[in-house]
Amino acid sequence: LAALEKATGDVVLKFEPFVLHVLCQELQDAQLLHSVAINSGFRNSGITVGRGGKVMMAVRSTHCLEVPLTHKGKLMVSEEYIDFLVHTANVKMEENT
Repeated sequence: LAALEKATGDVVLKFEPFVLHVLCQELQDAQLLHSVAINSGFRNSGITVGRGGKVMMAVRSTHCLEVPLTHKGKLMVSEEYIDFLVHTANVKMEENT
């Protein structure tokens, strides 16, 4: 809150989800890992095949959060809402683990 009081521009609270990139030897390996990731709740996971034939599997969760807090230095939300956002971000961090 003290940092927000000093803000002169726009401030956004941003929480990024867990991401794991795995280079797979074969497409079948990536497909198996993709299936496991999706079934484990990592719904933004996907497979990419590069020009050189490299097969990359990205395991990604959907636990993101991006909320504007100030605009041109003016606080746009209540302190109670900031407490709620911090709690929500901490829960998402726990879910990532």
